[in-house]
Amino acid sequence: MRKFNIRKVLDGLTAGSSSASQQQQQQQHPAGTREPEIQETLQSEHFQLCKTVRHGFPYQPSALAFDPVQKILAVGTQTGALRLFGRPGVECYCQHDSGAAVIQLQFLINEGALVSALADDTLHLWNLRQKRPAILHSLKFCRERVTFCHLPFQSKWLYVGTERGNIHIVNVESFTLSGYVIMWNKAIELLFNISDNPMDEGKVEFKKYIYLLNAIHSVAWHHEGKQFICSHSDGTLTIWNVRSPAKPMQTITPHGKQLKDGKKPEPCKPILKVEFKTTRSGEPFIILSGGLSYDTVGRRPCLTVMHGKSTAVLEMDYSIVDFLTLCETPYPNDFQEPYAVVVLLEKDLVLIDLAQNGYPIFENPYPLSIHESPVTCCEYFAGCPGDLIPALYSVGARQKRQGYSKKEWPINGGNWGLGVQISNKCFFLVTLQVLYKLKTSKVFEKSRNKDDRPNTDIVDEDPYAIQIISWCPESRMLCIAGVSAHVIIYRFSKQEVITEVIPMLEVRLLYEINDVESPEGEQAPPLPTPVGGATPQPIPPQSHPSTSSSSSDGLRDNVPCLKVKNSPLKQSPGYQTELVIQLVWVGGEPPQQITSLAVNSSYGLVVFGNCNGIAMVDYLQKAVLLNLGTIELYGSNDPYRREPRSPRKSRQPSGGMLIVTSCMYGLSSLYSESVKKLQSSLSGLCDISEGTVVPEDRCKSPTSGSSSPHNSDDEQKMNNFIEKDIKDNSFSRSRSSSVTSIDKESREAISALHFCETFTRKADSSPSPCLWVGTTLGTVLVIALNLPPGGEQRLLQPVIVSPSGTILRLKGAILRMAFLDTTGCLVPPAYESWREHNVPEEKDEKEKLKKRRPVSVSPSSSQEISENQYAVICSEKQAKVISLPTQNCAYKQNITETSFVLRGDIVALSNSICLACFCANGHIMTFSLPSLRPLLDVYYLPLTNMRIARTFCFTNNGQALYLVSPTEIQRLTYSQETCENLQEMLGELFTPVEAPEAPNRGFFKGLFGGGAQSLDREELFGESSSGKASRSLAQHIPGPGGIEGVKGAASGVVGELARARLALDERGQKLGDLEERTAAMLSSADSFSKHAHEVCLSNKYLNKIA
Repeated sequence: MRKFNIRKVLDGLTAGSSSASQQQQQQQHPAGTREPEIQETLQSEHFQLCKTVRHGFPYQPSALAFDPVQKILAVGTQTGALRLFGRPGVECYCQHDSGAAVIQLQFLINEGALVSALADDTLHLWNLRQKRPAILHSLKFCRERVTFCHLPFQSKWLYVGTERGNIHIVNVESFTLSGYVIMWNKAIELLFNISDNPMDEGKVEFKKYIYLLNAIHSVAWHHEGKQFICSHSDGTLTIWNVRSPAKPMQTITPHGKQLKDGKKPEPCKPILKVEFKTTRSGEPFIILSGGLSYDTVGRRPCLTVMHGKSTAVLEMDYSIVDFLTLCETPYPNDFQEPYAVVVLLEKDLVLIDLAQNGYPIFENPYPLSIHESPVTCCEYFAGCPGDLIPALYSVGARQKRQGYSKKEWPINGGNWGLGVQISNKCFFLVTLQVLYKLKTSKVFEKSRNKDDRPNTDIVDEDPYAIQIISWCPESRMLCIAGVSAHVIIYRFSKQEVITEVIPMLEVRLLYEINDVESPEGEQAPPLPTPVGGATPQPIPPQSHPSTSSSSSDGLRDNVPCLKVKNSPLKQSPGYQTELVIQLVWVGGEPPQQITSLAVNSSYGLVVFGNCNGIAMVDYLQKAVLLNLGTIELYGSNDPYRREPRSPRKSRQPSGGMLIVTSCMYGLSSLYSESVKKLQSSLSGLCDISEGTVVPEDRCKSPTSGSSSPHNSDDEQKMNNFIEKDIKDNSFSRSRSSSVTSIDKESREAISALHFCETFTRKADSSPSPCLWVGTTLGTVLVIALNLPPGGEQRLLQPVIVSPSGTILRLKGAILRMAFLDTTGCLVPPAYESWREHNVPEEKDEKEKLKKRRPVSVSPSSSQEISENQYAVICSEKQAKVISLPTQNCAYKQNITETSFVLRGDIVALSNSICLACFCANGHIMTFSLPSLRPLLDVYYLPLTNMRIARTFCFTNNGQALYLVSPTEIQRLTYSQETCENLQEMLGELFTPVEAPEAPNRGFFKGLFGGGAQSLDREELFGESSSGKASRSLAQHIPGPGGIEGVKGAASGVVGELARARLALDERGQKLGDLEERTAAMLSSADSFSKHAHEVCLSNKYLNKIA
């Protein structure tokens, strides 16, 4: 019987609706202007959304555990997360559904299982024998609060301590409570530590709450079981002998000052934890955290290592959460032979080598350092040039600090996942490696006192925080925009250079305009269609203004927020500063933060914009080409009929006018008429009147009429998110342009910029270099670029910038723009391949002639002149595909009505391209190109904080990522092919390893009973002797991690494969059991035959005697 596939039915409905829409569009366009059809290969079955891996340091860590046989480290967090680490590249992330804090972790050593205790009094048993660990069993305590757990090595009985001082016993095999309970509620009242005697399993030591009025924080046994050590709240350590429990045999104050006349040392801070580890060849190690003297004010947290007569104090950068000593043997009744200490800090993970002098730390191979400073921006690049990663690695290797331990990283458990071939590309999904670090603050002077602080009144955060990144992997040009309204351009070099003077430009960009007005009051008029044959006048030449500290009445003017260093700067191999651009204060008005940024290596240009206007800089000639307000880009085609005004009178000297001077030089006097028009239009700038009506909704299109209730809700939600982000002390004010509202002002911010080679006007017969500009009011403007010839002429002749008159409209702020050729392939921006610029002059003679070749059309857009292109434009509300050069709307799709798009990217997938969008309501959507047919719409993640909005980004090959916490990156995929192969990509945590040999008991110890005493815990805690526990005490909850849960959760092709693997595993296990039984039967048959033979011989002997 043929199976019924609902997905194909839905695809048929979608295809039917899309074909109907295409028919409607064909009716709108005459036969002569009908767009050529492009064969699209992407279908809905190519898409599936799932999380892949998580990178970074676990946010708010709270618990630590280590399996000494499997060499696996586990970290629990206050948000209920569980991170497992093996060898570099073997990582795993799990999450408890309740979200309660993890208070303790316990490995079932070499068993592939882990017990987690949560703050909601729940115990969970995790199965680590599968690539994605899952919960096998859960135990919820109902009447007592869980405070501590202890699981002896190679034991199935888990000790669970509660706040009442009771100890309950849990069978980890069935995860059920034993009827045996140790009642200590009257003697202890609160239990924080449990440990059993390593030589006598019948003795269990509990941490008493009060000893001589000093609270005990931890207990550790000597391996012989005759002594144990306690840490106290007064900074002392007491060593006890089990045979004389009346008083401690020794009291130590590691950091207390020894006073004269035999007086007691001064009290110190509590010692929160102590560990007692022995060695065969020397003195034992006593390792502790805390215990510093109270007079050490401002001292960083320390870990103290006491070995014999030496005491080493190791300072840490952050507070110590927990630490564990890594030993050669897992047996507690043998010499431990410690070799390292793993220290879990509040924001770092440190491993200390105990075998080398000075206790150096191991070099951490995990990518945990992405949070060295708060992450404010993320960009994701896939399919980079093959020589890029080796180049970054070579220069990044020189940045590594020295003094690490020479030994290999000791946490080396698990196996790597296999590289999977997907669409002719090999993926190793789990790995993430830090290649290179760049500090942009090195070019600025740092304030030494309060008077020298930078003028960073526009931000409350770090003035050097990065807001936007623009990177060209092919040319390796890097451009960043900072929160202090600064832009830095970097060029990659493998040579070290010393820059005598850092190139710098200051841009004066501040304009005030009237509110949006239209003759109809609520409805904006339609845009006038520009004449195709008309040639617009170029933008007037401008010159760089002189810098002064203040205006005539003392207001801050022409002052940047940061001060660039005026001393020589040594720049190491890697990214080196090419140019620093800063916006300056104007008449007491601070510069607005930059909202968009783009760089093009082939043109040698960088452009940026904010809510005031746009500026373009030629970084080769170090000149400002364009410095205009957004209103000036419209010219006479402004649909809002806005009039420029002077800056605010409260911040401007009386009678003062904002005179925008020229920032571009070398243009012909042919454009003097245009210069006069623009200067006269800018000389009358004035403030916004208080009674002017301003649009309140950030997502409202000027053509959409009055604001709708949905738009008001969106704005209210964004305000709530912003307020919450400020309360969380996060990077709230440096939001990207896609999330920034107009803040009830009529300023039209620049929200998207894209360099390309395409048709700028309707009458164009061939593509040419241009810049496409998108604004927050849904307008797309095109600026034509006239570039000089390459070589030396490029450095001598100016770049001419002129508006094309092309204006396109969408609903909502423009987020992304891209271009397609006639075959539907993406047309990338032109670029110049990387080459070394800092080579000696005699070796660079030949290269000088090729320094600046004429800009050529990129390879993918090498179509004939008569063929057209498609412009793909995505806004917060809709997407359009515009046919060029006719500028007809070929396809249109309303993405969302009740929400808005936070991020939109045009990405490559399965040898095709699509539009991927992430909306504020948590939906991830994809659309085919160029037809904009919906392919995927899945609810994934709501916009709960601004961190997600700032960092979410898509890239090629069906991958995306965002900052899920201040210290962690979450990667996900929307590719069906990747989801199907994800299981093969992930590493394996559990590998079959033989347990080390148990310590030899010795003849005399066995003879006289001096060795370890075994206890039949089954006889003591089993149901036959202790009975069943009360059902009201704890509730057993089966987990989804068992075989039945996997069988029930499997579905589709992946489920069939999983079921097949399970069947093979079960069959193999049954065959193994059968083989064992057969061997046992053969053995018993052999012994039976021998026994029968002996009986026969004895019978014959007896018969002879008889």
